[in-house]
Amino acid sequence: MPILNLKNVISVIPVTNYDSAVNWYKKLIGRDADVVPTEGVSEWQLAANAWLQIGIDPDNSGKTTVVINVGDLEAQRSACEEVGISLGEVVEYTGIVKMVDATDPDGNKITFVEELANAMNE
Repeated sequence: MPILNLKNVISVIPVTNYDSAVNWYKKLIGRDADVVPTEGVSEWQLAANAWLQIGIDPDNSGKTTVVINVGDLEAQRSACEEVGISLGEVVEYTGIVKMVDATDPDGNKITFVEELANAMNE
């Protein structure tokens, strides 16, 4: 299959408590969901062709990891701290990436990653 056939990516995060998850992700992303396509499902557009979706799925909640690339990891850390989102320790692979994890109320992991390789080449 040619790569040109791919159009977008949707990361699906299963949760147990929809209302609690919506509130947490609203704080994490900084706004209400862009789309609520059906009861118990909310979606945020993170980039032109990248979406994050939460939905009720208790059997699979707490088992998902989503990696989100950010331009400035420290700015992301500050934004999360301002709204009460706890983050783990920053892990750095020198010259490659810096990353930090947030864990939602169900145990799903959101990993923020800042690429360093491009910054060294600029």
